[in-house]
Amino acid sequence: MMHRRFGWSLTALLAGAWLSWATSAAETFRVATYNLNNYVDEAGPGRVVKSAEARAKVRESIRALRPDVLAVQEIGGVRALEELRASLRAEGLDFAHWEHVTGWDTNIFVAVLSRFPIVARRSHTNESFLLSGRRYHLSRGIAEVDIAVSPGYRFTLFTSHLKSKRPVPEADEAELRLEEAKVLRAKIDARLAADPRANIVVLGDFNDTKDSRSTRAIVGYGRGKLVDTRPAERNGDNTPPANPAWDPPNITWTHFYGKEDTYSRIDYILLSQGMAREWLREETYVLALPNWGAASDHRPLVAGFVAEDR
Repeated sequence: MMHRRFGWSLTALLAGAWLSWATSAAETFRVATYNLNNYVDEAGPGRVVKSAEARAKVRESIRALRPDVLAVQEIGGVRALEELRASLRAEGLDFAHWEHVTGWDTNIFVAVLSRFPIVARRSHTNESFLLSGRRYHLSRGIAEVDIAVSPGYRFTLFTSHLKSKRPVPEADEAELRLEEAKVLRAKIDARLAADPRANIVVLGDFNDTKDSRSTRAIVGYGRGKLVDTRPAERNGDNTPPANPAWDPPNITWTHFYGKEDTYSRIDYILLSQGMAREWLREETYVLALPNWGAASDHRPLVAGFVAEDR
């Protein structure tokens, strides 16, 4: 009897050790997003070419995160993206695969840089919507790519840069942003309709706060509701919220608006329910770097994952 009990315990111990090894052996990877604030190769209306010092600070920020996949907003043309890729490669970060997505705006775009192969491309460059009987186009395109982290694990990435809060004469900026958000959400819903368990990361500059109509439209509801990773500074804060319905008071802002002297969280990393199972909370944060503002008026954020369907 004692022998049988010992044998069962040893079997359980070995099984537990194997499971622990399998979990630790699974590859981990990081996905980041960063609004580069006019990383353009040619000056345009209201846009100047970044100085060498500002570009160096952008690269320093990216190197600090060491992402495997990086979504960027406010990148210039393909030449600007190639310059950034080449400069990062010279400094030890080689993004061999990329997607540059054009849109109605001819000055700034969105792009994806990846260490892993991009195995499918379904980006959207000419999306439009009706508002008060008038047709509008999304200023920036929507990147939609499938990335193969390993032979057995892949995920879909969407990145977008929605309308800013800057007033425009043709329509209310919040209404425009909401309609753009609905277009993005429709793309997400189409992917989930094809595969309800799909691994999806939706990230970028949504230009509004968590409770805004446009952000809520992207997050969605019900089975398709996305998980907000809410990256925060790694500064040791662990105070619980004063109200259980609120988020904890971690420092999560991603954007500084100098005109109003305000800090807000308008950049996001959102996950499908399937992707959230592989999410590593401890590897998810917003970068706090000295003199971060020399690079951009946004701070980059990153989330970690295990490359294994769970």
